[in-house]
Amino acid sequence: MSAYVIAFANQKGGVGKTTSCINIAAACASMGKRVLLIDSDPQGNTTSGLGINKKSLKSTIYEGLIGIKTAEECIIHTSFQDLDLVASNIHLAGAEFELMDMEHREACLKNFLAPVADAYDLVMIDCPPSLSLLTVNALCAANGVVIPMQCEYYALEGLTQLMMTIRKVKQTYNPGLVILGILITMYNARLNLSVQVLDEIKKYYADKLLPVTIPRSVKLTEAPSHGEPALYYDPYNKGTQAYTEAAKELLGRI
Repeated sequence: MSAYVIAFANQKGGVGKTTSCINIAAACASMGKRVLLIDSDPQGNTTSGLGINKKSLKSTIYEGLIGIKTAEECIIHTSFQDLDLVASNIHLAGAEFELMDMEHREACLKNFLAPVADAYDLVMIDCPPSLSLLTVNALCAANGVVIPMQCEYYALEGLTQLMMTIRKVKQTYNPGLVILGILITMYNARLNLSVQVLDEIKKYYADKLLPVTIPRSVKLTEAPSHGEPALYYDPYNKGTQAYTEAAKELLGRI
């Protein structure tokens, strides 16, 4: 059976997208799922967050997308249980221009993944913070989308734009695409604004909202600098435990 592919997408930066992707992937892997993480962001934060040196890489998602390396050649077996990675670095920024001239350019990532999909239970894609061709490729390859969101003023406006993009990709390229859930990150219940924005999201997207919220946590922000998912850096932290609950919820929705 082919892997279920999840894209973590939000065109707004700084919403905990990479943190969510890494930690949910690690949690699913700890539950016995074979997980492949795809770093589809030129910043390469998922790559460095798993302790991989971005500068020394010869086979990344960039080489895979433009067709000069296979998925098998790009996969890195990390030191974490059942968690593999296709890494990224700044070279991926050039892929946008090269993909523009390619036939079926929106399906490059899907085609890249196809030969290895049977080797995994889950593929999780960390998208760049933009509605670019890289994000469209992720949405075309995905079965489901997780939308990490911070409770702040501009969040709802960005969510509306992202929903429109998802709808367009669904209509044009990927009719089976579903929104698995909106995940609230960096939540602080003591802030009135956080509570108000969460109430607004519930009003319009109650059926999409995951019941678990991810609290603000110093340990979650420290973990990437140690090259580890939070599950390995501090398994008993409240943020780590929230991500484990979110992973269980998402597995139940697949």
